[in-house]
Amino acid sequence: MTDMLPAPGGEPLMTSPLVIMALRTDGFEAVWTVAGLSRGWLEWRSGEARGEARMDAFGMTPQSAHVLRVRADGLPAGADVQVRAVTASVADPVVRQVSAWKTVRLLDGSAETARIAVWNDTHQHDDTIRALDDQTPSADLLVWNGDLCNDWTTPDRFADTVLSPAQRDISADRPLEVLIGNHDVRGEWAFRLQEYVATRDARPFSAARIGPVACVFLHTGEDKPDAHPTFHGRVAFEPLRAEQARWLREGTARPEIRDAPYRLVFCHIPLRWIDETPADYDREGYDWFSRMSRDAWHDALVAWGAQLIVSGHTHEPALIPADPEFPYAQVVAGGPDLDAASAEAATWIDIQADRGSLRLTMRTLDGAVRITETLAPYGP
Repeated sequence: MTDMLPAPGGEPLMTSPLVIMALRTDGFEAVWTVAGLSRGWLEWRSGEARGEARMDAFGMTPQSAHVLRVRADGLPAGADVQVRAVTASVADPVVRQVSAWKTVRLLDGSAETARIAVWNDTHQHDDTIRALDDQTPSADLLVWNGDLCNDWTTPDRFADTVLSPAQRDISADRPLEVLIGNHDVRGEWAFRLQEYVATRDARPFSAARIGPVACVFLHTGEDKPDAHPTFHGRVAFEPLRAEQARWLREGTARPEIRDAPYRLVFCHIPLRWIDETPADYDREGYDWFSRMSRDAWHDALVAWGAQLIVSGHTHEPALIPADPEFPYAQVVAGGPDLDAASAEAATWIDIQADRGSLRLTMRTLDGAVRITETLAPYGP
């Protein structure tokens, strides 16, 4: 067995960065692509503690010819952990590749501060992704809030879109939270996206506490009803929204989510918009906001005390304040264009929170501030 040699075809066995997703207080899931049929595991260290993560849900060492995913559990809660991936070919002669160590800070709900960065609607624009990566600082979490792609018409774009976009390791110093947008579920190969995206509970919705901030992550589905002919029977988002409505009551009742000073929701399609005229789906209309999601989730969000919804989708930045009917504000971010003068200019969001306040700042890639919002700690 040999370390750090190329695969039999000459290319490295590990063909993407080691990407950290689905961060939790005691672990995470790591995802990386491979050049051929391989098995993979993780080695980790934190202080004097050492360990391995090498079991899938059925007791096998994770194996694949395309993408490996390894879940690490039971790590020291809230700690800084160093992790590396070990990849070994299945065929003889066995070739083994060991990645560099990567430092991951696990979630800590008792931390005094939190920092969350948000991207959205990058649509495979490599120039935009490089600029976002250059400008976005280290953070507790990087939320990639949907529409990573345009559609999945071939099966060969998942790795370079999700795990090594623009040949960058975007999860370095900011673990990745991928939310699904409406374009991410389009195309005959879209069903394979879930192989490359790790989530906390193997579902596209979850909740997490980061210092004083509770985050709820939701999947708004498509921008037209499931029966729309353009979907060719491939989607079932109406029952998924109903399931999330039931889950919201349970997820937001967890003490660390229920009692958080700040309460944020992240979802790709906004739940509110500046013009809520119903869409004419028969005339190529589509939803600028997800009325179907809002109708399903509104009561649970209000009961929890959601303060702010963070979305993308429209490519048009907006801030819609809370009001008596909708006691949660709505922030909507920009589009995919590198040029800050474009009508669909890319933006990124910087959320910083401490015990005194939560501050949200949205910037275009020239550094100009587009939107700011400040939240006080929740109080009914």
